[in-house]
Amino acid sequence: MTTAIFISALLLGLASSLHCIGMCGPLVMSVPVHYLPPQKKLWGILVYQFGRIGTYMILGVLAGLIGWRIGVAGWQQFFSIGMGIIILLFLLSNKYFKKVQGWKWFNQKISGLISWSMHRHSFSGMYLMGAANGLLPCGMVYIAISGAMATGTILHAILFMLVFGLGTLPALFSLAFWGAGLSWQNKQAMRKMVPYVVGLTAILLIIRGLNLNIPYISPFISERSADTVSCH
Repeated sequence: MTTAIFISALLLGLASSLHCIGMCGPLVMSVPVHYLPPQKKLWGILVYQFGRIGTYMILGVLAGLIGWRIGVAGWQQFFSIGMGIIILLFLLSNKYFKKVQGWKWFNQKISGLISWSMHRHSFSGMYLMGAANGLLPCGMVYIAISGAMATGTILHAILFMLVFGLGTLPALFSLAFWGAGLSWQNKQAMRKMVPYVVGLTAILLIIRGLNLNIPYISPFISERSADTVSCH
């Protein structure tokens, strides 16, 4: 994975923090850790977050499999350009920043799993609650999955989703531990930053697919190397 794509995954995660606070804030604050002493509270929140990021990494495996097969077929460059264009189009139409409507049946099952996990009051329940949280429909996660698919290998797709998840961690951890969000000024600054970071991610995917032979940004990918893409 090129350095530029790696950085874009981190920036995308950081910029997504405000979106995550708005969409998942009440759920994050409902993690049953507030009755615990500080040390156990810390571990409980981390377990919850590891569950969420772990789900992102599993989604990265699936995205990587798709991207890898596309790369083996020799379509990696076109796919990277196409995903970048699609993200830009969705960004311009503002659809990624509206509430994403998923399958009603699926949402009900995930919500039921979260509710059941919440009442277990155990670390295993907190992990399962976080893992289920990672499956809830989210436009920013869909953008991250698109970027992961364009990396071309399973390992790089997993790393992309891991870095994206780590980027969302600081704000969500603070929200869960202290029970308060960011200041209004910081929220406004992050709100303005989100579309620019998403646009930057899309542009980097397009440049990567153009095969410009620019180190770390658009490395040269020959047809032969595309045929020998591996999972590692």
